[in-house]
Parts: sequence; structure tokens; C-alpha cells
Amino acid sequence: MDVVMGYMDTYVFDSVYNQAAALTSTTPLSRDSLLRQSLSLFVFIYAYIVAFYFGTAGLSYRYIYDKKQESHPKFLPRQKLLEMACASRALPTITLMTVPWILAELHGYSLVYKVWTKFGYVYLGVSAVMFILFTDFCIYWVHRLQHHPLVYAKCHKLHHKWIVCTPYASHAFHPVDGYLQSLPYHLAVFIFPMHEYVYLALFAFVNVWSVMIHDGEYMASNAVVNGAAHHTVHHLYFNYNYGQFTTLFDRLFNTYRKPSQEIYDRSRRNSKTVQAAQAQDIDTALPTLEASKKTQ
Repeated sequence: MDVVMGYMDTYVFDSVYNQAAALTSTTPLSRDSLLRQSLSLFVFIYAYIVAFYFGTAGLSYRYIYDKKQESHPKFLPRQKLLEMACASRALPTITLMTVPWILAELHGYSLVYKVWTKFGYVYLGVSAVMFILFTDFCIYWVHRLQHHPLVYAKCHKLHHKWIVCTPYASHAFHPVDGYLQSLPYHLAVFIFPMHEYVYLALFAFVNVWSVMIHDGEYMASNAVVNGAAHHTVHHLYFNYNYGQFTTLFDRLFNTYRKPSQEIYDRSRRNSKTVQAAQAQDIDTALPTLEASKKTQ
């Protein structure tokens, strides 16, 4: 991240802070100022995630998303706009809570490194696999614990408002929910070394992946990859498929539910009969699920 912020300081923030100082007759904040770093990180991260969210989700919605899903009985009126509004409210708070982690990385407290050969080229791939498995394990448990009765209604329930999702649902959650599920991505580089560019590439990937598992396009039936079909099962039936990237931990901890074949067949999943049956299943199960989460 220091490379990115170096460019941002050179081409954007130096000028901004100098002009602000001139307007207020004060001394410009130096690049070493903790206040300046915090402000700059907030502005950059917020601008990045907003652009990435609306750009990626927008492209996915236009070119990939099966818009016939919007005729599903559980698709809410004006849902796409509601998802965008929900995400827009959440992202500033998530960004604010994220800044301390990036500051710690900038000040050398993480295990991010710069020299490609420091641990060998093979380790670059190994560290990427470690990152996926570590974050998948952590997010599985963060996600599953957010379904616990003590926290579900306060935090995670908002994201389950979107039973039939569009790509814009990817970041449409309570800010604490979004922050907690992003925490493993920041924590990883304080536990094992990662090259800075590998880390940045994976950070971009996880944001794309978050959109992909909400895009409603079920490209292939894969037993290992936790794709859109598996995550759709989670939104439809709530207590299954908590994983982010793989089905490994759902299988290990008995929360895996295989998507039905009709999900992979566009004509069948858009059938009024299939959608009505799904809606009926949800209407039957939801009161019991909600009651259990309130009373357990």
C-alpha cells in the first residue's frame, strides 16, 4: 500500500494539502504526519471501494446478471436501488474502521515485503493459497457466528433482506457486518509474509469475488468452489454454505448444502413453478428460523 500511497501523494495529495495550507495560512501537513496519512487513506480507500463496487457490480449487472431473476416472488420492489443505498450507507463506516489496519501496514508492523525473491518465487503462489484458505476459514466462522441469535438481528439480518440478490447486494450490509467479514483480509499479512503486489492483487480479487457470488450466474456445478450457486443457497435457505471461496469448511463443519440442479439450468430456475416452490419453502421456514434466532 505504501507504493500506492506514494503515487497518490505525488500526483494528488501533495497539491491538495499545499492548497489547503495556503487557504488557511497554515503549514502544510507533511507526508509523515499521522493525521495526513489517516485522512489520505480514508479518502483513497473510500474512493477506491466506491468506484470498484459500482464499477464491478454495474458491469456484472449489465452483462452477466440474469435479470429474469427479478421476477422471483422474493425479489423486492426497487431492490437494486435499495441494495445500492444500503451499500452507500455502509461503506464510509467500513472505510473508517479499516484505516488503522492500513496505517499499521504502512508503518511496518505487517509482514508485507517488497523483494520478489525474499522467500523465493514458489512462495508467491504458496502465500496466495495460504491467504485464500486462511481468509476462507476465518470468514466461515465470522459469517456463521453472525447467524447466532445474539447478533443476527443486530448485524447480519440486513444482508439477508436480499433473498434473491443482484450484484449490488455484494456490499449491501450493516457496516459492522461488512467490517468483520473483511477483517481476515487485513489480519492475514500480520500472520504470514506476503509480497505487496500479490497482496494488492488478492485484495482486488476478493472484491470482484464478492460481486461474483451475488451475480446469479451459475457457470458450472463445482463441488469445491463456493460460487454463486452455493451462495444463492445461503440466501434462500439461510443456515447453509457460510464459506466465501470454497465449500471445504462447510463440509468439515456440516453446514454444506448442494445446490439443486435446477439452479444451474436458466430456463428451469426462471420457471414460475420453481420460483413459487422456492418462495413457499422460504415462507414456511422463515418464521421458525427468525423465532429460533430470537429465543435461543
